[in-house]
Amino acid sequence: MKVIVIGGTGHVGTYLIPRLVQAGHQVVCVTRGESTPYLPHRAWDAVERVMIDRSQAEQDGTFGNQIAELEPDIVIDMICFTLDSCQHLVNALRGKVQHFLHCGTVWIHGHSMVVPTTEDTPRQPFGEYGIQKSAIESYLMDEARRHQFPATAIHPGHIVGPGHIPINPIGNKNLEVFQAFANGDEVCLPNLGMETLHHVHADDVAQLFMLAISHWSLSVGESFHAVSSGALTLRGYAEALSSWFGHEAKLTFLSWNEWKATVSEADVMATWDHIAHSPNASIAKANRLLNYQPRYTSLEAVFESVDWLIKDGKLSI
Repeated sequence: MKVIVIGGTGHVGTYLIPRLVQAGHQVVCVTRGESTPYLPHRAWDAVERVMIDRSQAEQDGTFGNQIAELEPDIVIDMICFTLDSCQHLVNALRGKVQHFLHCGTVWIHGHSMVVPTTEDTPRQPFGEYGIQKSAIESYLMDEARRHQFPATAIHPGHIVGPGHIPINPIGNKNLEVFQAFANGDEVCLPNLGMETLHHVHADDVAQLFMLAISHWSLSVGESFHAVSSGALTLRGYAEALSSWFGHEAKLTFLSWNEWKATVSEADVMATWDHIAHSPNASIAKANRLLNYQPRYTSLEAVFESVDWLIKDGKLSI
């Protein structure tokens, strides 16, 4: 089948597009510019590249029609962030595609109520990103169930893997934190370090997209979490990372108001976003319906990313 991947050179696309090619699909990658995937793969030689500036095309009202004119059987949208953007594309593709897959986020849930959180748990999304992604998923599920638009939503956690800086044990991407763990230095965590992060390797997200395509009748009209088998507490993550570097963890703890005075404003905002959400998502539905079995645990995915940071010269040991 002809598969259009919008935003296919990102971290998930780096793994997803080779999987699609190897499965025998005709693949078209739509990007804004001449971006390259995070990792090289021979499969990219068989991929058609189409450059479209999505923002400009949506302003012109032409983006959806440009995608439809490529005559896809399947469209995978990796970079849709607003409900208006999604509606524009769906309206152009209605009756023209066999499957439409949207890449969402576990942040659609907002604050966790019961953990692990299932896909049908009542939601309280907050922040523009989570609110918009939740609205997109609700719209797509309604379109699928009322109007037979063949939509599936895949919701990743914190994506990691080579080429990508993982969320660190204080809930942001500051590389100095990883360096402190590498050095065996003391690291201060907010509160008691019991908030959670839920990582996932990019290739496991790609795996779930492939399973949704191959199990069309079970995935249409449904959403699925794409995460590892278990979330990490900040403290557990910090202790495991220290051990991986060959050190005993040296951790201290401060209340949120005290802790945020010790780091930059950018780090405060990133950490707050992560610990306020504290995702802990269930994969039971994806396992039951699609046989999703993530290859990587959260720690295995993080350690592979950190190993890449070392080899790439971003961390010293």
